[in-house]
Amino acid sequence: MPLASSVIVPYVSSLRVYEPLAAFPEPERTHWARYARRAEHPTPQDELRASLADLLPTPPVVVPVHESGDAYVAEVDEVLVVCPWRTRLRGWLALAELEEQYPAPLLDAVLPPLLRRQATADHERWRERNPDARPWIKTSVWHVPVRWFVLFGDEEREYVKGSADSAPVLRYRTPMVQARRRVARGLRTLREHMEEGPLVSGLLEVGRWLEEFHPRSLVELDYGGLAHVLDERELATDRSAADVAAGIGALREGDPDGAARAYGRLADRWRAVRERQFAN
Repeated sequence: MPLASSVIVPYVSSLRVYEPLAAFPEPERTHWARYARRAEHPTPQDELRASLADLLPTPPVVVPVHESGDAYVAEVDEVLVVCPWRTRLRGWLALAELEEQYPAPLLDAVLPPLLRRQATADHERWRERNPDARPWIKTSVWHVPVRWFVLFGDEEREYVKGSADSAPVLRYRTPMVQARRRVARGLRTLREHMEEGPLVSGLLEVGRWLEEFHPRSLVELDYGGLAHVLDERELATDRSAADVAAGIGALREGDPDGAARAYGRLADRWRAVRERQFAN
C-alpha cells in the first residue's frame, strides 16, 4: 500500500527493467503474480520516502534488514512485467559507491564506520549465497545520465502534465531488444569517432547490465522527482533522447559540427538543472 504522505521527495531519476513473470523462479513467480493483482501498488515516491525514513533513526539504518517485497508493475501487449525494488541489494551497492566518491571523514560523520563495516560484511556473506544477483533499478540524483538516453527514441517519450490530483510524468519505455540494439550501435559509433572516456565506459556498463535480463523485458527511463523541479515549459520541450540520437547520428555521418550542436543543447539543458542543486 502507498505510504500515507503527500510530501514529494524530488531530484531522483531512475532507469528500470521490468521482466515477464516467466523470468522469475518459483516461489518468487507466484509472489509477483499475486502482488500484481493488488488493487494498489506503491509509487516511486513511496519508495524514496521509505528509503529516507531509514536514515532518520540514531544510528541510521545503513541498509534495510530485510529485502523489500515490493515492485513496480506494468502490462505490455497483455504481458505482465515486474520490476522488483530490491532495496537491500541496492543499499549495499550504493554504500560501496559512496565510499568511492566521498572522503572517509565526511562519511564517518554521516554513517558511522562500525555500521558501514557491518553492512559490508553482511553484503559479502549474502553475495556468497547469491553470486548472480543484480538490481532491476539504477538511480541518479539531480540529472539523467547521458548514456541512459542512448537506449530510447524520441517517439517513445511520454509526457503527462501535472494536475491538482497528480504529479507530472516524463518517461521513456522501450522493448529490451530495441534498447540493446541502440546500445550496440551507439557504442560502435562512439568508439569509431571518440576516444575511450566516461560516456563509452558508462554505456558499456549499461549494456552489460541489460544483458542480464530476459529478452522480452521492458526498459523504462523515468524522470521521477526531477519532474517536480522542472517547470512545465522545460518538461514539455525536453527532447534529450532526440538530442543524443542526433549527436550519435551526426558522428556516424561524419558531421562533428552537428554532433557538437546536439551535445551543446543537451549540456545546456542539464547544466541548468544541476545548478539548482546549489540554488538554496
